[in-house]
Amino acid sequence: MGRIRLVTWNINSVRARLDSVEKLVDKYNPDVICFQETKVQDHMFPGKFFHEQGYSHHAIAGQKSYNGVAVMSRVPLLNIDRRDWCAKGDARHVEVTLPGNIQLHNFYVPAGGDEPDPAINDKFAHKLDFLDEMTAWSGDLPKDSRAILVGDLNIAPYESDVWSHKKLLKVVSHTPIECEKMNTLMQAHDWFDVMRHFVPEPERLYSWWSYRARDWRAADKGRRLDHVWTSPDLKDSMTSMAVLEDARGWNKPSDHAPVMVEITI
Repeated sequence: MGRIRLVTWNINSVRARLDSVEKLVDKYNPDVICFQETKVQDHMFPGKFFHEQGYSHHAIAGQKSYNGVAVMSRVPLLNIDRRDWCAKGDARHVEVTLPGNIQLHNFYVPAGGDEPDPAINDKFAHKLDFLDEMTAWSGDLPKDSRAILVGDLNIAPYESDVWSHKKLLKVVSHTPIECEKMNTLMQAHDWFDVMRHFVPEPERLYSWWSYRARDWRAADKGRRLDHVWTSPDLKDSMTSMAVLEDARGWNKPSDHAPVMVEITI
């Protein structure tokens, strides 16, 4: 039996934060890194840098300046696939097969803009449509699949996933309709919330802190926007989870902290 250490991280421009990536690798030594918001076209992705770090297996889906997801791995990646969600042509999903026949899905769900009204905000309408399409897709997955879903899903579903439930009820990422759609999505495949397994409610659990706070750690106005889910057949294989909050304080940081899990295979 082996072990895979996996990190998911909204890097907020991979080329701008290679120093942070190198620090992550030196300190935590993950086997697989799933990035969101890489903001780079495929032909400009810094593959040589990752190869020099020992990540010789790559699965990338990028576009110019926006979105973008990637899986960097020290273990072989098979059956690489990309899907165009909502027929938008956005790079928001990449799928690979890890050793142990584990299907890994790396997602970047639309943020949804500022106004939580789909009638006047096309970005929020897109987010809701994206979640509906993910729900239909989840329902079609084989019930006995060995699947892991990770990424920046841009929703903090529980009261303890945000710094103030009352103040964020009308703020995109914690509105009732988003939380309800995420719950429906999870039920469609009986997804298992790995982060909340290791840090049960009502303990606070965040992975994102706004750039707007002068001292993000002192203010601690966080949200849990990043997630790790598994299908039922894999939940007992998850042996640990940690939000790497120290990375949020590194030089020129992403506003997201990496989330790390360990999986036995």
